[in-house]
Amino acid sequence: KTMATLPEVQLFGKWSYDTVQVSDISLEDYLALRQKYKFYTYVPHTAGRYNAKRFRKSQCPLVERLTVSLMRKGRNTGKKLLAARIVKHAFEIIHVLTDQNPIQVLVDAVINSGPREDSTRIGRGGSVRRQAVDVSPIRRVNQAIYLIATGARNSAFRNVKTIAECL
Repeated sequence: KTMATLPEVQLFGKWSYDTVQVSDISLEDYLALRQKYKFYTYVPHTAGRYNAKRFRKSQCPLVERLTVSLMRKGRNTGKKLLAARIVKHAFEIIHVLTDQNPIQVLVDAVINSGPREDSTRIGRGGSVRRQAVDVSPIRRVNQAIYLIATGARNSAFRNVKTIAECL
């Protein structure tokens, strides 16, 4: 018996996951890119239940997480096909401008925009003091995706540029 080779899965039928490199090894497990074959998707719409359990969101493909985070603010909730189309157009623009794999550009953006250090409140006897703490890798990814989507949404609001161009 010979095993049938699995076909190469390309996002939107154009961009390969095979060439994507993750430069930060601490975030590699939480980006859901290359560890398993199920992370390779043709479209960022898997209909998976990634919030049913704690930390299962780290199993959600990165491009789908970006798509889901674009569906914020009441008038956009539930419009995942619209959000997927926005991501597709943004990836087209990225490819035309940089001539790179847009998935690689997204991975680099998530790595660069996630905070490495944060501050928390330490309360002692009624006085509150700020204490510097390290940020966990999953929170870095969550925060980076949130900041990217929020920045694109805010810059596209009341602007002639489309949200895909801003993203």
